[in-house]
Amino acid sequence: MDSLLLNGYISFVPMNKNRLLFFAILLVGISLDCLGQGNNITLKGKITDTNGDPLELANIALKDFPIGTTSLRDGTYLLRIPAKREVVVVVSSVGYKTQQRTFTAKTGKTIFWNITLETSDKELAEIQVRRNRKNGGNVVRIDPRLVESLPDAATGGVEALIKTLPGVSSNNELSSQYTVRGGNFDENLVYVNGIEIYRPFLIRAGQQEGLSFINSDMVSSIEFSAGGFDAKYGDKMSSVLDIKYRKPTGFKGSSSVSLLGATAHIEDKTLNGKLSHISGVRYKSNRYMLSGLDEQGEYDPRFIDFQTYLTYELSKKLSISFLGNIAQNKYNFIPQSRKTTFGTWNTPLNTVIYFEGQEIDNFTTYLGAFSTDFHPNNNLNLKFIVSAYYASEEETYDIRGDYYLNELERNMASEAFGDSVLNLGVGTFINHARNYLEARVYSFSHRGAYSSEKHLLNWGFKINREVIDDKINEWVYRDSTGYSLPYSDTKVNLYQTINSSANLRSFRFTSYFQDTYSIPVGSGDLYFTGGIRAQYWDFNNELIISPRTSLNYYPDWKNNIAFRLSAGMYHQPPFYKELKDREGNINYGQKAQRSYQVVLGTDYIFTAWGRPFRLTSEGYYKYMNRLIPYQIDNVRIRYLGNQEATGYATGLDTKVNGEFVSGLQSWVSLSFLRTRENIKNDGHGWIPRPTDQWVNFSMFFQDYVPGNPSYKMHLTAFYGARLPVGPPNSERWQDTFRMPPYRRIDLGFSKILISPNKTIQKPWLRYIKDMSVSLEVFNLLNINNTISYFWVASNYGDQFAVPNYLTSRKVNLKLSVKF
Repeated sequence: MDSLLLNGYISFVPMNKNRLLFFAILLVGISLDCLGQGNNITLKGKITDTNGDPLELANIALKDFPIGTTSLRDGTYLLRIPAKREVVVVVSSVGYKTQQRTFTAKTGKTIFWNITLETSDKELAEIQVRRNRKNGGNVVRIDPRLVESLPDAATGGVEALIKTLPGVSSNNELSSQYTVRGGNFDENLVYVNGIEIYRPFLIRAGQQEGLSFINSDMVSSIEFSAGGFDAKYGDKMSSVLDIKYRKPTGFKGSSSVSLLGATAHIEDKTLNGKLSHISGVRYKSNRYMLSGLDEQGEYDPRFIDFQTYLTYELSKKLSISFLGNIAQNKYNFIPQSRKTTFGTWNTPLNTVIYFEGQEIDNFTTYLGAFSTDFHPNNNLNLKFIVSAYYASEEETYDIRGDYYLNELERNMASEAFGDSVLNLGVGTFINHARNYLEARVYSFSHRGAYSSEKHLLNWGFKINREVIDDKINEWVYRDSTGYSLPYSDTKVNLYQTINSSANLRSFRFTSYFQDTYSIPVGSGDLYFTGGIRAQYWDFNNELIISPRTSLNYYPDWKNNIAFRLSAGMYHQPPFYKELKDREGNINYGQKAQRSYQVVLGTDYIFTAWGRPFRLTSEGYYKYMNRLIPYQIDNVRIRYLGNQEATGYATGLDTKVNGEFVSGLQSWVSLSFLRTRENIKNDGHGWIPRPTDQWVNFSMFFQDYVPGNPSYKMHLTAFYGARLPVGPPNSERWQDTFRMPPYRRIDLGFSKILISPNKTIQKPWLRYIKDMSVSLEVFNLLNINNTISYFWVASNYGDQFAVPNYLTSRKVNLKLSVKF
């Protein structure tokens, strides 16, 4: 057993049994594929354009089944498909006409199919890089169809897929937030159709968070960068997630229902193809998941949103579009009691708490954005966006708790085994909050792109008007054995208090320019991207300049391999939370945090088991100054706005992805990280940053029953090393203890009930094209993962850290329909 000593608190972590079961599940999944190879046929060939040039990353998929692959750099592909049945293979690539062909063959046969794709007559709304130019920068492109294969846990969606990538870490399945290469939640950029998305401001726990903005039913493309991204992306220090919503080509729809909520979407193209629209509605309730927490009570979380994306083509060269979103996340909770057992075999403890009071939270957001796309020719695209964002957040609670800290009987021969034998402490606490915030962001921006034979130019500017009003009134009262903390013989003191208000008004101006240039070399292809960003914020009168560059080299070697190098400056100006200290005071002179980054990466394509795999590796170093130190409690970040630090983050990310099971993409990610900071004038030197996690492992794995792909298995697994933590109201240098590691496996099974090749002769089902049912097991190993601590005092004044555990094992049933 592993154990963690934390200021008098010891938590035991059983590891060996979980490791064995984890690897057993993995081996069973791989062995299923090995046993089923004889029930498949092999389809292979090469994909080229009309000029005979090979097409890389073309999609080759089995129609109506989640099986497919992509072509390699030389255009070749290999796909194993079920034998002894009629299957339809579809080949597609952006900017080219789709082809499909029907196959029926005997077991073990190999079929050769060389494909030539013709350029699509349909003009794209945005400029596309020519296919013979490699995409520069450290950007990963992810197939959005993979989102459907994920176990639909509390967060689900695109963010759940991002969490499985190298360099990305998350220790909370109730939250869609993630950290990247030592950064925090606020350091990640998210765009939807070129519009920056803001995360909630007052959220302090994952169960409050509700729905993320991204509706996975509407997504057409996903691009993600864990660092070293281009100048065309904004001013944050960690990562960028770039989402594009789909422009429909015809009438489609979908719906799903599960124990966690329901979704529905519809899309169509009307008015002779000029008007396209896609809209989706989602409802989620985490009540079922939260019922497994130690803190029992009446949970009533209700999260709902509606999104729509409309596009109208005024002509072949000019179109207008609108993206709208309305979201309301309500979280009501009446706590009743809590019983948490912790400690070690030698010192088993438990804490029992009886509650009074309730919590009522309401988070409402609106977003509207109009954009105009003008592309006078195939080489030039001009885009203008006008958007408005509004958020109203209310967090109110009055909760009293009476706690009892007990030592338990550990003698298994005793009739009192597991019962309380000694009371170590009693106490009372009262938590109060009346927190209100309104935020408005009005924006006008322009983005342009021009492509020539050797260059790809990108430029843009944006003007933001930001209005933020808040009123924070928060206090905590605590006593131990009848004495208030901190103790005074003359008055009753509050344990913690924040009482502040702010009215922020500012303009923010940003611009960028970058060029991707093809450099002639004697062997292979070399692409250089250089760019510069500028931002001015009139709140602190700061002008920042951020140059960024990258090199991508594709040598003409026998083996498929590529190299990339990127370097640049990444500023992160304050927005709202970074301006405040722990007492709520505003630092009006706060400057932008700075990060100098270097990223070196390789991609190596190899063949195993007759199928292609890609090994991606990236090493990075980030030196940071003017950092604003912070502390994390659950998902709440409290900045220490009156302090400043320097820091660094360095690490190595690796990922192997490919068809571990023929026709299905899976991957394994492994990351190593070390990040430290040195707070000025605190006298304690270099200390771990709150996100210092030396190793992080994640896996996304798919499988199906050999010869019958309508039965499918999908699995995600996570391991994250211990994160720093410290006592409440402590100085930053005291946050050097470590909480237990995060370990979790989610497993799902699905069955396709209806598909175009398998219909059911029922009149009321004739409009359904696809129907599937899924059985999902969350937290398969039923591990008590710790997200934070609740601190209690004994009769002798000792502080004990009581772990706040996350969700236990739960089973979910989901029905999905497409029409």
